[in-house]
Amino acid sequence: MTDRDAGLAAAVRTGDAERVRDLLGAGADPDAAAEDGLPVLCTAVAAYDAAVTEALVEAGADPDRPLPDGTTPLLRAVEGGSPAVFEAALGAEPRLRLRPQRRTELLGAARGWYEEGPPARLRRLTGDPGPVRAHAVREGENDTLTEYTVGGRSVRDGHGAILTGLEWAFRILTPVAELVTRAVRHAHPEHADWWASQWILTVRRSAETWAEVVAFHRHPDPLRRLFAADVLGLHALTGGLTQHVAWYEKERLKLLADRVQREGDGAVLAHLLRALADEALPGAEAVGLRHAGHADARVRREVPGLFDPPRTARTARTVRALCRDPDATVRAAAAEALGRGSVTPEDRLVLLALLHDADPHVVRRAAYATAWGADRSPEAGEALVRLLGADDQDVRLSAAYGLALRDAPHTPEAYARVGPLGPEYEHDHRADGLWRWRSRNEPGA
Repeated sequence: MTDRDAGLAAAVRTGDAERVRDLLGAGADPDAAAEDGLPVLCTAVAAYDAAVTEALVEAGADPDRPLPDGTTPLLRAVEGGSPAVFEAALGAEPRLRLRPQRRTELLGAARGWYEEGPPARLRRLTGDPGPVRAHAVREGENDTLTEYTVGGRSVRDGHGAILTGLEWAFRILTPVAELVTRAVRHAHPEHADWWASQWILTVRRSAETWAEVVAFHRHPDPLRRLFAADVLGLHALTGGLTQHVAWYEKERLKLLADRVQREGDGAVLAHLLRALADEALPGAEAVGLRHAGHADARVRREVPGLFDPPRTARTARTVRALCRDPDATVRAAAAEALGRGSVTPEDRLVLLALLHDADPHVVRRAAYATAWGADRSPEAGEALVRLLGADDQDVRLSAAYGLALRDAPHTPEAYARVGPLGPEYEHDHRADGLWRWRSRNEPGA
C-alpha cells in the first residue's frame, strides 16, 4: 500500500471528507483497502458517512465490487438503511450498469428490510433477544431517521426511501397508493421515506399520476391528505420540470382554493393556509379573517401570513388580537406580521409590548420585526437600544441590525455588544449589517 493509500484509509476512517478529496486528487486509489482488508468505500458506508462515500464513488470507487461475504458496497449501503449513503453509493446509470439479476437482488434486499422492519430483522440476524436501542438521527437538512442497534449491529430505518429510489432508478413505476403508504408509515413528514415518495410523485408527471395523487385529498386519513398537500406544494417549486407548466399550475391553484374551503383537520388546514399565503392568491385575506378564531392554534398561526400590507382596518385589528393569543407560536407569527408595512401608533404599542413577552421565541420574533420593520419612530429606536442589553444573543443581533438599518452612529458599538457569532449565523443577513452600515457611512469603505 502506498503512503497516499494509507493516508486515504486514515482519512476515511476519521471522516475527513476534505482530506479524502485532496488525496484522491493527488492520485490515491479510491478502491484502496482499509485495515480490515475491505475497500475503504465499505468503511465509509458502515460509518454512515455520505460525504466520504460520495467522494470515493465520484473518484471511481466501485460500488458493485464483489466482497468476500458475497455482498457489495452498494448492497451494504442498501441494507444499512441510510438514504443519503445509498444515494452517494448508487453511482451513475445503475439501470445500465447493473445486470438484471443484481438489480433484482438490490430491490429484494431493500424490500425485505422495509417489510420486516429493522428491529425484527436485526434480532433475527444477530440472534440477540436483548433490548433494541433506538435514537433519532438527522440526515442532511430535512430528513429524520431512527437508528436501531441490536447485538452490536446498527441499522437505520430509511429502507422505504431506498426502495423508492431504486425503483425510480430502474424505471419501475410504483403504484401511487404504495408510494403514499410508504410516506405515511412513520407518521412523520420529516422522515426520509416521506420525502422520497413526495419527490418521485412530483417528478413523475403524467395525467394519471396527477389524478391519483389528487384523489388522496379526499382520503379519510388526515395524514394521507397532508402528504397529498405536500406533493402539491413541491409541484409549485418544481414547475420547470414539465412542459405543461401552465396546466399543472392552473389545476394546482384551483385544487388549493377548493381544499382550503373543505379541509377540517387542523394540521392539514394549516399546511394549506401556508401554501395559500405563499401563492398570494386573491381572496387570501378573506380566508384569513374566516380562520382567525379557529380552535386549532396551528391554523391561527398561519392567519397573519395571509394579510399582505397594506392591511385593512379589519385585518389590522385581527393581527393585533392575534398578538394577544394564548398560544405563543401564534403571538410570534402575529408579531412578525405586525412589523410589515406602515405601523400605526396602536400597532407600535402592541409590538413593543411583545418585546417583554414571557416566551423567548415571541421576543425574538418581535425583536426581528421591530428591527427590519418600517417603523422609524424614536420609540422603536429606543427599544432597539434597550434590547442590546438582552441575555439572548439573537435578540441583541436583531437590535444591532435594526440600528444599522437606521444608520445609527453607534452601530459599531451595538455590534460589539452582540459578541462573537457561532457557525449557525454564517449565512444570517443580520450578521452583515455592520459591513453594510460602514459601506454607507464611512468614507472610503
